[in-house]
Amino acid sequence: MPSIAIVGASADRRKYGNKAVRAFLQGGWTVYPVNPAAGEIEGMTAFAGVEGIPNTVDRVSMYVPPTVGLKMLPAIAAKKPREFFLNPGSESLELIAAARALGLEPILACSIVNIGLRPEMFSDL
Repeated sequence: MPSIAIVGASADRRKYGNKAVRAFLQGGWTVYPVNPAAGEIEGMTAFAGVEGIPNTVDRVSMYVPPTVGLKMLPAIAAKKPREFFLNPGSESLELIAAARALGLEPILACSIVNIGLRPEMFSDL
């Protein structure tokens, strides 16, 4: 079963960071929600950062602003994910360049659509 760290996961069901958690769970992935301000998201314990995830992750998917993402890049690179998604709004030229310098190859796309689902399939309630 593939695994994913959703950086910027949210308990707010209207946010894409929450829809992603639900989409990847529905898709059969092992999901690691990452949000230092959330204790629990969709019944799972949220991690303060990717460095707290005890296992390897196949994919990291970003739902945070580029300025926040930049600070997290070293920890993400240390996890050595096979895929690193920058969802719309999480990307910047600076972040892309910094990620590449750390050996990550950013994929600029909606990670939910990538697994054959669409954000609007998931209720805001």
